[in-house]
Amino acid sequence: MKKRKTYFNWSTGKDASLALYHLQKDSNYDIDQLVTSINSHHDRVSMHGLRRELLLKQIQEIGLPVTTIELPEEPTMEVYNTQMERVVTKLQSEGYSHCGFGDIFLEDLRDYREEHLKKYNIECCFPLWKRDTKELIEEFLDLGFKAVVICIKLDVLDASFVGREIDKSFIKDLPDNVDPCGENGEFHTFCYDGPIFKNPVKFRTGEKVFRAYKNPQKDNEQDTETIGFWFCDLLPVDE
Repeated sequence: MKKRKTYFNWSTGKDASLALYHLQKDSNYDIDQLVTSINSHHDRVSMHGLRRELLLKQIQEIGLPVTTIELPEEPTMEVYNTQMERVVTKLQSEGYSHCGFGDIFLEDLRDYREEHLKKYNIECCFPLWKRDTKELIEEFLDLGFKAVVICIKLDVLDASFVGREIDKSFIKDLPDNVDPCGENGEFHTFCYDGPIFKNPVKFRTGEKVFRAYKNPQKDNEQDTETIGFWFCDLLPVDE
């Protein structure tokens, strides 16, 4: 059977890394392109806050090219969709029929992705879907992946968690209301080593920074006006 020409929605984190690992092992798919959203104003990966320079070093070690979706400082959903459609239209014209994602259990996010890509006749692949998140994070470590926490959501985790290595002690220290994979947005990671990498990505830890953003889901008086995040800046290390 002919392999399905596939691009992968790359976030730079652990779930994306594990999902990419599984799709690369699946003989039905030919993954030869990554797609990543970039906040052009800050020159960093959207949500994760990773420097573009480290993203480029990361994908160099993965051995796949990246297409970036360039976004303004505070993009609206309309702006995001417009930029996404521009990139997807180009990928469709290049013969891509499938797209991989690292999502695990968020039904509304999966529905959005599938509905959005359906008009381009691009089918979504979710290799981690509905798997137990405690088992997933343990599999991630058992396979030899390594990642560091670069962003945490302040209302569920305190600043001590940002900058920490993902390991068994990190998992043990997570509060009961936090998903082991951070699937609800509790924390984000940078994956720098593992079976999908030719060599580890070298970096050093920089400063920790607090940022507050408008709450896009504020629906009533009880919802907060802003959402707070702690970021750990990672800096590339030259050879």
